[in-house]
Amino acid sequence: MLASLSQAEERVCTRRGDPENPQLSKNGDIMLGGIFSFHSSWKDRQDIYMHKPPPLQCTSLNLRGFQYAQAMLFAIEEINNSTDLLPGISLGYKIYDACSSIARGVRVALALANGNEVVSASSEAPCTRPAQVQAIMGETSSSPCMAIATVIGPFHIPLISHFATCACLSDKTKYPSFLRTIPSDYYQSRALAQLVKHFGWTWVGAIRTNDDYGNNGMATFTETAQQLGICLEYSVSFLRTDPPDKILKIVDIIKSSTSNVIVAFLSHKDMDVLIQELSGYNLTGYQWVGSESWIFDSQTAAMDRHHILDGAIGLSIPKAHVSGMREFMLDVKPLNSSSNEMFTEFWETLFSCKFNQSGNQRECTGHEDLTGVQNSFTYMSLMPIFNNIYKGVYAVAHALHSILNCDKTCNNTVQLDPFMILQHIRKIQFKTKDGDEVYFNENGDPAAKYEIINWQPTENGIVDFVTVGVHDASLPSEILLNLQNNSFIWAQNSKEVPLSVCSKKCPPGTRKVLKKGKPVCCYDCLRCAEGEISNITDSVTCVRCHPEFWSNEKRDACVKKESEFLSYEEIMGALLTATSLFGTCMTAVVAIIFFRYRQTPIVRANNSELSFLLLFSLTLCFLCSLTFIGRPSEWSCMLRHTAFGITFVLCISCVLGKTIVVLMAFRATLPGSNVMKWFGPAQQKLSVLGFTLIQVIICLLWLTISPPVPFKNFKGFKDKIIIECALGSAVGFWAVLGYIGLLAILCFILAFLARKLPDNFNEAKFITFSMLIFCAVWITFIPAYVSSPGKFSVAVEVFAILASSFGLLICIFIPKCYIILLKPEKNTKKSLMGKGAPKSL
Repeated sequence: MLASLSQAEERVCTRRGDPENPQLSKNGDIMLGGIFSFHSSWKDRQDIYMHKPPPLQCTSLNLRGFQYAQAMLFAIEEINNSTDLLPGISLGYKIYDACSSIARGVRVALALANGNEVVSASSEAPCTRPAQVQAIMGETSSSPCMAIATVIGPFHIPLISHFATCACLSDKTKYPSFLRTIPSDYYQSRALAQLVKHFGWTWVGAIRTNDDYGNNGMATFTETAQQLGICLEYSVSFLRTDPPDKILKIVDIIKSSTSNVIVAFLSHKDMDVLIQELSGYNLTGYQWVGSESWIFDSQTAAMDRHHILDGAIGLSIPKAHVSGMREFMLDVKPLNSSSNEMFTEFWETLFSCKFNQSGNQRECTGHEDLTGVQNSFTYMSLMPIFNNIYKGVYAVAHALHSILNCDKTCNNTVQLDPFMILQHIRKIQFKTKDGDEVYFNENGDPAAKYEIINWQPTENGIVDFVTVGVHDASLPSEILLNLQNNSFIWAQNSKEVPLSVCSKKCPPGTRKVLKKGKPVCCYDCLRCAEGEISNITDSVTCVRCHPEFWSNEKRDACVKKESEFLSYEEIMGALLTATSLFGTCMTAVVAIIFFRYRQTPIVRANNSELSFLLLFSLTLCFLCSLTFIGRPSEWSCMLRHTAFGITFVLCISCVLGKTIVVLMAFRATLPGSNVMKWFGPAQQKLSVLGFTLIQVIICLLWLTISPPVPFKNFKGFKDKIIIECALGSAVGFWAVLGYIGLLAILCFILAFLARKLPDNFNEAKFITFSMLIFCAVWITFIPAYVSSPGKFSVAVEVFAILASSFGLLICIFIPKCYIILLKPEKNTKKSLMGKGAPKSL
């Protein structure tokens, strides 16, 4: 037993599970791997867990996957035949069929990394060896690439995809060895949102594939759309393998929606399923916006027999031409291939024939001419994707060329390491033979540049993919989108850009008010309030006009407010001016009459000098009212109130002097009274001067401390500017009025006491009447002045000045003029000093 145990048996290293054989292979000095989906589905199987499950049986040959493989073979053959790139080094390949299955994709990726060979190893040596391939081309979709990159990432084997666009794959912490030759969906999703915004579509629907490609792409689109003010009415997802009722729900959502634009972030396979379902309901008239996965797919266009997608726009990979590739693909012959089984199935599917079989089905010869066949394989609409595969192979070749220090020959002694190759691929920068520049950024992504495609149906019913613009993410934001708007065809062959908004744009003069419980794109348009405007469409707020301006009727512009003041041109100002001048003229006429008859007793009575001074002051009172009319200025504001205050005090002082004279004259007739010597003409003049001087001092103090100044009142009227005189010091203003009122009351009291003096013509009666009118006018003036708006307050003040002036003039002087002119027989000393009993008022 010890002897048998001491004999070390030879240990065998082999990969667990069933062996995986490549569908296409060729030996070379350096091996490259490829993972493509030659089949689009597989046979369902019921695992009973009683025995090992059989291998996956793939069905439904996918000609597109075969095209991808042919593009890789073309690039490898071209490099092997080149004397400039990797001279003396031949590239081999192992290409597997992923069968559109993520699980199978991971399985074949491990087969590419480990190989299927059985290797002997000593008991001390581990079962480790270098990777079988130095880089892997593929897969086509994002979800399989995520799974494969996760598995092979720790081994640093470069995985270069030609069509996996999910932005999540740019995360180098999760997928350190993943690179791609197609831009990330981060740029495509943002570009789609900017495209939607460009055409003013703020209310759209969204449909996405329920996988990493669709969910991540739509998430970025939704985020960008919100930033640009675009709202999604609905956002739904599905997979082509979902039950029919789920797809029917999507159809119902589209039918019941109000948006006219649908953003479809779908794979071409899911788009084909959706088109078939929509065709049964004839849902035309919608404007489709598509991702690069289906927007330039001729197979999808061929399936759209009901013209549902006519006018669709979207982003596609820029058109490309790889010289010699089309001829290489069309030159494929099954009998010339080492992988007869794969090529045989391809050939039989392409020509609907069968090798080595007689009967009803046509027999394949293997020499059929592909150039005369019109199908998705011969129609090179996917040349931009083929070019991506071509560039991926060349990126690996250039990295190897650098590592092996190739010039005329390459250094075959260098031990290749996938990590070293990955590092060099990230740094390479070159141009292909057709002028395409190839490089990768820090995330393993190429430059983001898209063509904007518009589906334009032709007369024979075939869709023409017309390039109508370019989106280059490397340019500044204001010019990254370049469109030729005049060449668009929209849904239902319309030339007009379709409208898709939840609410119509709010015109200038209104603002947006969000509807409760609705997205921000759904709103009502509320008219701006008075004094506010909005001069742009879809304004969020209304802007208040400057205090000197007011909103027009449409609320879209501020117009200068009309300045309002009591002017000479308006009727009220003209009437007041005429009344003032009439009073002045009337006073002048009275003065002339008094001067003409100055020697008569009625004029000489009660100090004729005071009468002339009173007439002069009344003239000033009438004229000072003119300072209240017209546009206020600094001088007019100071002059109007001070002139009014001083002239009225002068006037009242004269009346007061005349009243005192009447009283003193009566007292002087009493026996033993000599009061007149204390109130003679000189004293009368001094009293008038003294009373007036007090008012002058009050006015000077007012003007010195805080004088009246012009003031623009914006509060009186909304749409007018009231230009008025601010009082400055309110104390000064009311002190002037109060002093006038004090003198008037004193004068009224004295005149009232003298009303029954025994003169035939008692002047005290008329003074009492005049003071009664004066006080009544100014007592009613105060509430009227305070409550009157704008220029009407000035008019009230002018009216009070004129009314009180006319009251004094008429009550004191008109009766005398009546006697002078019409009753001259009473203008005698005897009549004036009549001996009849005194008459009462």
